[in-house]
Amino acid sequence: MHKRILYAGAAVATLLAGCQTSKPAASATTGSTATGPAVETLGTYPVPANEFAYVYRKNNSSAPDYGTRQSVNDYLDLYTNFRLKVLEAEQKGLDTTQAFKRELDGYRQQLAQPYLTEKSVTDQLVREAYDRMSQEVSASHILIRVAPDATPQDTLIAYQKVEKLRQEALAGADFGQLARANSEDPSARENSGKLGYFTAMQMVYPFESAAYKTPVGQVSQPIRTRFGYHIIKVNDKRAAQGEIKVAHLMVRMNANAAKADSLTAKKKIDELYSRLKKGENWDKLVAQFSEDAGSAANGGELPPFGTGRMIPSFEDAAFKLQKSGDLAPPVQTPYGWHIIKLIERQPLAKFADMEPSLKSKVAKDSRSELNKAAFLKRVRQEDQFAEVAAAKAYVFAKADTALVAGRFKYTAPEAVAKAPKGTANDNSTLFSIKGKPYLVKDFLAYAQQNQRVRTGAQPAFAMQQLYDQYVEQNLTEFEKNSLDTKYEDYRMLVKEYRDGILLFQLMDEKVWSKAIEDTVGLKKYFADNQAKYQWDQRVQGSVVSAATPALLARVQQGMKAGRFPLTRSVPQRVAFTNGTSIPKTGTMALDEISKRMAQDTSMLVTITGRVKKGEKASLAAARADSLVRQLRRRGVAASRIRKMVQAKPGTDNSAQVALFSGSPAAIESELNEKNPLSVQISQKVFQKGDNKVMDDLMTKGPGTYNVQKDGRYYAVTIDRTLPAGPKTLADARGQATSDYQTYLEKEWITQMRAARPVKVNEAEVSKLVTK
Repeated sequence: MHKRILYAGAAVATLLAGCQTSKPAASATTGSTATGPAVETLGTYPVPANEFAYVYRKNNSSAPDYGTRQSVNDYLDLYTNFRLKVLEAEQKGLDTTQAFKRELDGYRQQLAQPYLTEKSVTDQLVREAYDRMSQEVSASHILIRVAPDATPQDTLIAYQKVEKLRQEALAGADFGQLARANSEDPSARENSGKLGYFTAMQMVYPFESAAYKTPVGQVSQPIRTRFGYHIIKVNDKRAAQGEIKVAHLMVRMNANAAKADSLTAKKKIDELYSRLKKGENWDKLVAQFSEDAGSAANGGELPPFGTGRMIPSFEDAAFKLQKSGDLAPPVQTPYGWHIIKLIERQPLAKFADMEPSLKSKVAKDSRSELNKAAFLKRVRQEDQFAEVAAAKAYVFAKADTALVAGRFKYTAPEAVAKAPKGTANDNSTLFSIKGKPYLVKDFLAYAQQNQRVRTGAQPAFAMQQLYDQYVEQNLTEFEKNSLDTKYEDYRMLVKEYRDGILLFQLMDEKVWSKAIEDTVGLKKYFADNQAKYQWDQRVQGSVVSAATPALLARVQQGMKAGRFPLTRSVPQRVAFTNGTSIPKTGTMALDEISKRMAQDTSMLVTITGRVKKGEKASLAAARADSLVRQLRRRGVAASRIRKMVQAKPGTDNSAQVALFSGSPAAIESELNEKNPLSVQISQKVFQKGDNKVMDDLMTKGPGTYNVQKDGRYYAVTIDRTLPAGPKTLADARGQATSDYQTYLEKEWITQMRAARPVKVNEAEVSKLVTK
């Protein structure tokens, strides 16, 4: 019982708002049926005044200069360019391709959805769901199964059975025992019908409503859902606990594991819990021991959850935790043992924040049937749905046992005489929608195509189900096809999407792709406009930013020497099994070292051979030599390896390893492990505006300057000053390409205006001037 977004970018909005030339994402729009005076003519094409007025109001009504003549004229100029582009796309036949038609139809279907529901009903259901979320209900139930389309006889039998059980419960019978003995929910054998706590949107809607409306301690009336009939006993109600975010450390254990394995798992989880209580690091123990691979790498963190969304034992233990960091003692679930740590509690969000997601859930939830019923009731009246009783009787007379068995066959007669008044035949109108007839023969063909086996049903019942489906389908389709004429907002939005698809295709051909592919034209444009692409004074150098003076000094020292010591993920030693033999763990460490040195060419390694007391001193050098050979075989140059020998015996037979680097990225990574803002290092050619600290020092010339600014400590080094001068096309390709796109678009618009002279109807323009 528990329970392609179409992307339309801003081509139209962008172009109407400012004729941007950087490439936007696809938009979409559809043709207008507007009539009346024209606000302008483009050649022989009249632009409807009411169409322009609608778009102007929609896109400018919140602007401070809305309604001024300047605002209207500016927007008309933009709209003229936009409409000229769409006209050219139509002239090229871009609106006749199958790809265009498929894309537009997809957008139409998406845009139609809000108009095929009852907004008032949706809003009511969304608010009701949110209000219910402030409370959680604990309930038990008994289920007597009956199919959604069961025959009246089967439905009555199920109802009588569940009503009898309700009477027994009201008379004092133990509800749990009744559930175990009679409920057709398989889980009732183990849980006595108990569902635990749940909140809105977690049960099918009729069940949820009955649970919320039934007082604590009482039993509901029989409730019909798609599963059958239920009676519900409400055990408790409480304020919503909101959501919590927790992490867990898990030791897996099969529910049917052998006793010895169960004891082993329990001992392991108890030991881990003991170590955590003594203060050992949570992340470390989770990474080492948690057997939930999906969360172990992230400290065991799980997505936030609320009541009714986790295994009850896990959920109960988690919600008992009060303060961030609190640990729950080991708790068992069917998956194993868990230690749970509370990260944070999250109260129920505000309605405004939850409204969009609740609308989406309501649309998919069983309560959407209420919305559909209200919608169909409205359109039956608005679209003048009218049945023909004689034709309906004629159709139902054809229902037989073949229909129930899913073997109904129908062949429309080739010619049928007109039926006498008061009678019907295959060519008769079965019903009409706004005068449009829907014929008997078409429904019978639909019945043959959509029939299914309905064991035990009466033929008339099966025919009624098919008839209701057919009526619903045609009412919805008729309404969908009427949206253009019924709703101006819908008609104009589809028009915008249609025009946007066309605009995207043509802009790509004429401007965006052309600017990229036309390398000869781009080079000529760049050469003709070289004065626009000039370097200001620049400097080559570095900026080191640190949180403290001590960190700044460490970075400066390490960068100057090119030998900053690295400790993160570096094996401090490689042990030997005996003599100079390296075990598998040692070769893995050498693999990792050589991999890192290949990635960072400034990295150096120091190998220090050691011996323990009692071993020959010569083994220290031999062990160092062994590691050097291994690294050389892995491609590390000898110049990057320093070999040393420890003079005095140590406590083990190993070689020490130390890595050093002068790479800014390696130094940043080392020092930013705990705080990502400890150190930032930037080495490059700086121009004005790249770095505010360098900006202040750019005229000082080569040297190193220490600066304190805004609570940070800086070391700024200027290696050399680069003079102002022209950029190459490679330096300015991005900006030059964008400028070339703008140039191409302007040239194109000039050509279109020449081909379709623009004549403005000033009288219509003046109607939009209100200031």
